[in-house]
Amino acid sequence: MTDPTPPRMRSWLFAPGDSAKKMAKAIGSDADIALLDLEDSVTPEKKPAAREAVAEALAEAENRARVWVRINPLTGPEAVRDLAAIMPARPGGVFLPKAEGAHHVTQLHHYLTALEAANGTEPGATRIAALVTETAAAMFRTGDYAGDYPGRERLVAMSWGAEDLSSELGAREQRGTGGEYAHTYEMARSLCLLGAVAAGVAPIETVQPEFRATHALERRARAVRAQGFRGMLAIHPAQVAPINAAFTPSAEEIAHARAVVKAFADNPGAGTVALDGAMLDRPHLALAQRLLAEAGEN
Repeated sequence: MTDPTPPRMRSWLFAPGDSAKKMAKAIGSDADIALLDLEDSVTPEKKPAAREAVAEALAEAENRARVWVRINPLTGPEAVRDLAAIMPARPGGVFLPKAEGAHHVTQLHHYLTALEAANGTEPGATRIAALVTETAAAMFRTGDYAGDYPGRERLVAMSWGAEDLSSELGAREQRGTGGEYAHTYEMARSLCLLGAVAAGVAPIETVQPEFRATHALERRARAVRAQGFRGMLAIHPAQVAPINAAFTPSAEEIAHARAVVKAFADNPGAGTVALDGAMLDRPHLALAQRLLAEAGEN
């Protein structure tokens, strides 16, 4: 089985699978990943036609590695129908909603393995991202993804969501008067971040529904990147540029990271070094190295 290097994952732009126009716009956008949706944005009666439309959009895409599909949950019959329709067109990855632990990644992995073989696709080429906080049960399993299980090598990202979780809880409000998430949803965000880092995959921030609030989006994207997230979901093309900018290291950040790496290189074996009047230790070096890796420097 291959271990393909995933594309950049700063911005993931949703497009409803029943709209050829919106899918084409997402695929042609600057989003790192165009995410064609067969789940929540498509009504049950439109799903058969949407599957055909998504497969057609995939087949016409120049770079399928960055065109992914959100399927329906594995707990219902629609997921297998989704996969049977889209896998001949070879999507770059599958976005798994309502995942409730590593066993769902394994289940999807088995489906993908069979369908890759049936369609002449290289084994393991189809990656997986999982939405890991959309049910109450899922919240208790976010640490499971770090284990050793079949399909583990396909998992490259984990994200979280508030809408489906609030629906299951019967919660009428997700946020306070200032726009901040209530405690339960902040916990979901934190559990996703911790679970993803433990699993060695990219933690991805959830959507901002207010797509016209660009300044608020910019602030939020910068804030969650500072917390450790590597990217963010988007529901409108106007959100892509602010998200890409927020998750791209700035020239100042790169210069500082280079200086940190050089300071430790100039003092081999040192546990701490002084730089610009501050004492830095090995965790600072690790952060600097990771930032340079994100910027494409080794």
